[in-house]
Amino acid sequence: MATWLEAGLWGLLAGGALVLGALVGYRFALPRRVVAGVMAFGAGVLISALSFELVLEAYREGGRHATALGFLGGAVAYSLANWGLARIGAKHRKRSGEQQTSEAEAPGSGAAIAVGALLDGIPESIAIGLTMLGGGAVSVATVVAIFISNLPEGLSSSAGMKKAGRTPGFIFGLWCTIAVISGVAALAGYALFGAFSPEARAATTGSAAGAVLAMLMDTMIPEAFEGAHNHSGLIAAVGFLCSFALSVLGSA
Repeated sequence: MATWLEAGLWGLLAGGALVLGALVGYRFALPRRVVAGVMAFGAGVLISALSFELVLEAYREGGRHATALGFLGGAVAYSLANWGLARIGAKHRKRSGEQQTSEAEAPGSGAAIAVGALLDGIPESIAIGLTMLGGGAVSVATVVAIFISNLPEGLSSSAGMKKAGRTPGFIFGLWCTIAVISGVAALAGYALFGAFSPEARAATTGSAAGAVLAMLMDTMIPEAFEGAHNHSGLIAAVGFLCSFALSVLGSA
């Protein structure tokens, strides 16, 4: 199989977890504490992956300056875009409670939520393709981490969208579209940056990691803390450790 196609399929697999999570969140009324706990675990997993699979590898490939500049650039770009989307109704797009606004309350918020979901998914999907640049083999730890974190994202967000009166067509159409775009983004991460210099690849990888960390702080961690604040730190620590163990096994 062509490597670029394999990258796309890995991205599609990780993005497919959003659809699976959305199905569970829409079909079953899970206790909010459970949703928050899964979100906390996913956040810990993703923090570990971006630390050891993205930032560390970017540093090894292109040095500290390219990595740091890319990391900060990705965080700033995501934060600015997220700030703009929050102003037009997408601030609580991953919340499972009553926080999300309906289209009647905030006209255009549906489109803002769709763009926000795309903004959240692209950096981590690109990161999957970037992990394949070294030798053509995907980082299993990164794919697993993104898959695990996407499950609670889809679950929590779809539950909140349902409470806000979004239609099933909107909810599942959105997540299926994002899953496909995730595959395309992973393919692009591999195909577009392979010919770049090590410094440019390091900056790109760092940028993806910075955007993912900003996304976690802005969208996933607030839901995790509010629903399971007495245990969210411990659950996130367990997720971090599990992801770290997978990363170590993968590099052994």
